[in-house]
Amino acid sequence: MSITKDSELTGMKKASEAVAYTLKEMRNFAQPGMTTKELDNFGGQILNGFGAKSAPYVTYNFPGFTCISVNNEFCHGIPSDKKILNEGDLINIDVSAELNGFWSDNGGSFVLGTDINHYQKLIDTSKQILHKAIHAIKGGVRINDIGFLIETEAKKRGYKVIKNLTGHGIGKSLHEEPSEIANYRDRYNFTRFKKKSVVAIETFISTTSTYTETLKDGWTMVGNKGGFMAQHEHTIVVTDGKPIILTEMNEIWN
Repeated sequence: MSITKDSELTGMKKASEAVAYTLKEMRNFAQPGMTTKELDNFGGQILNGFGAKSAPYVTYNFPGFTCISVNNEFCHGIPSDKKILNEGDLINIDVSAELNGFWSDNGGSFVLGTDINHYQKLIDTSKQILHKAIHAIKGGVRINDIGFLIETEAKKRGYKVIKNLTGHGIGKSLHEEPSEIANYRDRYNFTRFKKKSVVAIETFISTTSTYTETLKDGWTMVGNKGGFMAQHEHTIVVTDGKPIILTEMNEIWN
């Protein structure tokens, strides 16, 4: 969407507060021995407290309030009573929701407890690249130039990017134009970021794989060559200068 009046910006800020606070609190609540379903239910209660509705459930009938992916699961993991979290797990939580007709999206990967499996470098790389990418975005910048920045920074640090997962426009629905904000230079995408547009910018930084494949459950995605992935995401408003980071209170950069 494009922000055309103050009430729209206010609506986006409220929806973004709901998803950002939920993500932060879920990250703090997660502990070894807990199931991903327990963690998801906790997040669902917070969204409900805001009066917000789970975007993946409303849009796709996803079997959960949030997506929770663990270790070799890259994204869209289904919350389960059978999946128990362990010390040192690589966890990704993606929270998106609708509130009063406005939609916002954010996500983040983190290590549960002590980094016994050495995932932190991957996570830090994803965070740092997202920060650099977002602060390079303003009206008129080519979307594929941001993709080039993300992939270049990943390669410098010895990582790859996932090419079939992208950021996207958002605001009046979960996925809007621009429909693909890729993590690499898409030679066929000549679109530029537009001032006052709302977009969800995501990094998909991988150790081994460059594409994802969907498991038999129809949702969970893993790498085509295995390995691990870190994802971090903010919903922002594009300006002529520094973007407005609507989901900043999720504290994924802390």
